[in-house]
Amino acid sequence: MSEYARRMKTMEESANIIKGLFGTMNDPGMISFGGGAIAKECLPVDKIREIVNDVMTAEGRGYEILSYGPVLGARDLREVIVKDLLAPKGVNADADNILVITGGLEAMYLMCQLYIEPGDVILVESPTFVHSLETFNMFEANCIPVHMDEDGMCVDDLEAKIIQHNPKMVYVIPTFQNPTGRTLSLERRKKIAELGSKYNVIILEDDPYRDIRYSGEDLMPIKAFDKTGHTVLANSFSKIISPGSRIGYVYANDDIISKMSDAKSATNSHTSLLPQVICAEFFIRGYYPEHHKLLCDVHRERRDAMIESIDKYFPKGIKRTFPDGGLFTWVELPEGLNTSELLKESTSNPEIKVAFVAGEGFFTEGNGKGSNCMRLSFGANPPERIRIGIERLGNLINSKLK
Repeated sequence: MSEYARRMKTMEESANIIKGLFGTMNDPGMISFGGGAIAKECLPVDKIREIVNDVMTAEGRGYEILSYGPVLGARDLREVIVKDLLAPKGVNADADNILVITGGLEAMYLMCQLYIEPGDVILVESPTFVHSLETFNMFEANCIPVHMDEDGMCVDDLEAKIIQHNPKMVYVIPTFQNPTGRTLSLERRKKIAELGSKYNVIILEDDPYRDIRYSGEDLMPIKAFDKTGHTVLANSFSKIISPGSRIGYVYANDDIISKMSDAKSATNSHTSLLPQVICAEFFIRGYYPEHHKLLCDVHRERRDAMIESIDKYFPKGIKRTFPDGGLFTWVELPEGLNTSELLKESTSNPEIKVAFVAGEGFFTEGNGKGSNCMRLSFGANPPERIRIGIERLGNLINSKLK
């Protein structure tokens, strides 16, 4: 089997796993730690209902919202992104360098469409976000893994692989990384920005979890240290307002934004205006600070419940991360346990009915890498349901070690 065929087979297997997990969401008896959605209690339904009613009944505005809009996105939203989301993080941006996109993943798609030819190298964290890998594989990129430790992507290994492979892009999730929950240190953020400039390589920074922080120091994005325009920052409103809004954005230099907006125009004209207006008004009306506090309080409690339950019910000696924010923890089980097989049993056994994401699909290496790992999401379930699900899963794992 060729390397490309192997990667496509892995991508298909990963996609089937994710599709299967979405299927479990329709089973009310299933405790799912699989998805990456925020708590439904944090979806601001009443505020959004109010915004929609107001903007659609304001004279002339409803017609404007339901018509075609600018490719870059609604001006109000781009100004909100600059003022409320980027400036507080140390990023001095201009609204004309913001492109509103349809969910964060469109950034990966557009960047590949513009810059990746079959066989081109993209350096990625090991492990990394399975859907980004699927996108890169669609464009026949050669995804080369870079080692990670507790402080994120290892910059010495990154530089060595830049020199060795001459990549088109480096893809990194610096804050509360998916799937591990780890955060890239400040010094490594600075170094990665420097490496982009030094070797003339694009740094694609995917940072959708950064505002869901429960503890630790708030760190500036890699883009804040970019002096030469080599870093492209992608983000999303999916984790801070609503995943169903499908609103994301990219901040990049003039040349990249111009090319991305042309590619987007040819692909889907522009992102839907109504959810753009909703997201903009949510900030303009001052709703976000209180909402943000709720978001962090709810998910902090759920993270704590999951970590405490893992420590109580999982076998001693397993490895797990303790995320300072985001939605995920990463668990490494003893060698010999296969989490794909565990998943089949945990979802099909009526006495267990617990779903999670098996680890192998987050790696590009193949050869069973990550087969003893799992990603557990704590966003969707209240603390007591988390405790019940982790106890069931822990009992299953312990039974395999006897």
